[in-house]
Amino acid sequence: MKKKKIFTKHKILAKNSDWSFMGNVYKHFDEHINKSVPLYNLTHQLYLNISDFFLQQDSKILDIGCSTGSFLKKIYDRHLNNSRKVKFIGIDNVEQMINYCKKKYNKKNIKFFLSDVLKYKFLKKYCLISSFYTIQFITPKLRQNLINKIYKSLNWGGAFFMVEKVRGPDARFQDILNQIYTEYKISQGFSEIEILNKARSLKGILEPFTSKANIDMLKRAGFSDITTVFKYGCFEGFLAIK
Repeated sequence: MKKKKIFTKHKILAKNSDWSFMGNVYKHFDEHINKSVPLYNLTHQLYLNISDFFLQQDSKILDIGCSTGSFLKKIYDRHLNNSRKVKFIGIDNVEQMINYCKKKYNKKNIKFFLSDVLKYKFLKKYCLISSFYTIQFITPKLRQNLINKIYKSLNWGGAFFMVEKVRGPDARFQDILNQIYTEYKISQGFSEIEILNKARSLKGILEPFTSKANIDMLKRAGFSDITTVFKYGCFEGFLAIK
């Protein structure tokens, strides 16, 4: 069976309510996300700097929805020679992404696993768990259970990095954020039809929460120390400490 293409090097081909990261998406994923998400690499750098505060002895770092492994490899390189002996783990539910990571990053202390995060057996020794634009793809009714698992799996004093697309707090703000983001994508070279195709393909698949709803979800899980460390239009990065 021929695998479905979502986007090629130049065109987004996704169909209505049918977005997927399967098939050959991994080949152009990094290029696409760097164009479509404002300050994507700078957000990684911000969280790399923050990670310095949370490494613990003989602990683990988990990246949820690791895709091509770019953030996990960066944090691995940053802390490779750290005396605390940290292990690095990436999980994703797309086989092609995990196969790509295993081939590209064949390192002793960095491991990649093919798994649905909702079924993944979390350990209880993470000093840091990260999730970049992944929770927004989890069915809303199951999202709280996942955040609960993340909280329970962190060491005391451990951190959860959560970066998401967020909705505006009301209709007017949502309209402003939508239009600002559309202008951004046009400035990055996406055509109007590509922007429309992707928006149609994500219906019912990408379900952002508001900033308040994300913070409330973190609080219900048990996090009490929560702050926004990154904000650009409809994109927001949170730091939650156990």
